[in-house]
Formats: sequence, C-alpha cells, structure tokens
Amino acid sequence: MPLRLIFMGTPMFAVPTLRVLHREHEIVAVYTRAPKPGGRRGLELQPTEVGQEAHHLGIPVLTPSTLKTPEVLDQFRAHNADAAVVVAYGMILPQAILDAPRLGCFNLHASLLPRWRGAAPINRAIMEGDAESGVMVMKMDAGLDTGDIALGESVEITDETTEVRLRSYLGGAGARLMRQAMRALERGTLKYTPQPSEGVTYAAKITKAEARIDWNRPAHEVLRHIHGLSPFPGAWCEIPLEGVPQRMKILLCEMASGSGEPGAVLDDRLTIACRQGALRVLELQRAGKQPMKAEEFLRGTPVKPPMRLG
Repeated sequence: MPLRLIFMGTPMFAVPTLRVLHREHEIVAVYTRAPKPGGRRGLELQPTEVGQEAHHLGIPVLTPSTLKTPEVLDQFRAHNADAAVVVAYGMILPQAILDAPRLGCFNLHASLLPRWRGAAPINRAIMEGDAESGVMVMKMDAGLDTGDIALGESVEITDETTEVRLRSYLGGAGARLMRQAMRALERGTLKYTPQPSEGVTYAAKITKAEARIDWNRPAHEVLRHIHGLSPFPGAWCEIPLEGVPQRMKILLCEMASGSGEPGAVLDDRLTIACRQGALRVLELQRAGKQPMKAEEFLRGTPVKPPMRLG
C-alpha cells in the first residue's frame, strides 16, 4: 500500500526525488521556502524549483517561515503522514516535527556521512580534494546530519568534476536511493546503520570571501577551488583589461604545463601560473555577461604575457 508522505525541499536538487516519489506514493503536502523576488526587474516573486514542480503535479504547497509555532505543528500533524522526506529543505526540523510522522523523517544528504555534515557538502568535497563523494538516505534525529544511515551510493571526484556536474549526478542518484528506501519502508524491511564516530567533518556555508582565487596555492588546489564553486557563487579573479582590473569568474579549467610568478599569464591560451604548476582556463564569465569558452573570450580580448591576474 502506498505511503502517505510529506515532502520538504527547495532547490532543483530535490526535484528528481519529488517526481519519483509522486509516481509511487501519495504526497499529501509539499513544504518549501517562501517565494523570493526575482525576474527581470527583481520584483516578481519567484517560487522555488520544488514549489514550481509541486504546483505542476497538483500537490498542495506550504511555505511557513518557521516550523516552531503550535499552528504549524498542528497543521503538520493533521496530514497524518506515514513519513516525511527531506531534501535540501533549508530549515531545521524541531523535535516535535521529527516525531509527527508515524514512521519518522528521512533525509537525503549529498555526502558520504559522517564526512561533510552541514550546508555545503558538494562544494566542500570538491574544494578539499576528496577522491569521492556520494549521497545517503538517513533517518533524521535532532542532531545536524547525525541520524542512522539506511542507504548510500558513492561516486568518484576527478579533476573534471564541477559542483554543478556532481550536484546533477547526486540528485538523480539520490532520487533512486530514496525510492528504494521508501519501498523498503513500506514493506517494513528498511535497515539502519549508526554513523561511525570517526571521520566527522562539517561543510560550512560558502562565504563571499572564499570565492577569490589565490594563485599562490598549488595548481591542483586552485583547480579544485574553482571547480568546487562552479557555477555558483563562482571563483573569481581580476584581469587587467585596457589597464583597468576587471572581475572575472573562472568556471572551468585544466592542469597545464609551465611555471612562473603566481597569477602570471604564460601564453596566449590563458595558461596561468600558480605557486606550483599552472592551469589553463577553459570557461569564464565576465560580470553581467553569459559564460563563454576561453577561445571565444580571447578572440575579442587578447590576454598575453606579461599580463598578470590578481
């Protein structure tokens, strides 16, 4: 018999899971963050990606600003849900909410727990040079991503892995895992394993100060930093164009041969020296413009030695 589920999520990462569960279970309500101003003029209220998908599927959408009021708790309980599925919702669930569904609340987390608990696990795994990442289904408790693990899947991180590529893959893999988990929950066969106490790390939110590229780091560290922030918020540097420093996001790069002073332009193909080694820029974005390939950028804006990036 299909489960009665509450779905709680906000960004596109959560949409594949919502779609999969909607096909097999009864989603009685979707909780997401409130619409924010956006659009061309920045004045139109834009629903979240999950909110848009829920409207398309005909599921009631709720956007409470807090989950801690008696009114919100009563409404949550009134759904009489068997379970709640939480995917990048963006709000902490108080204990009363966790206790409301008959079978509990289940979170899809984009890391190999207990590594990278917290807000930005995909970014941090790439930026810190991890060899692999993954996604896990966890039965939630009151701690920050501390619940017992039900299912998981890992994936290799390579020098070609960017945040957007890894997030897209894990979103699809996570949807398949949560589908499997809810099927097992429905049958009463879902098993749990406590997280190990060793290897705990925390994925703090990305700050604006972290986005500036430091060419004084080894090339491989700079590459992982760039790819871990691509496309958002985007690692950036300054390129002197017509004598004026212009901010530029670097979205994609590769390891290259060469050496020089950190930040030095080594050739006419956007090869940039780091403290150890060098990188070749493959894709970049000028402020207020669309991303473009390096070849396209260089056709209209020659960047050659002895220029230096800041």
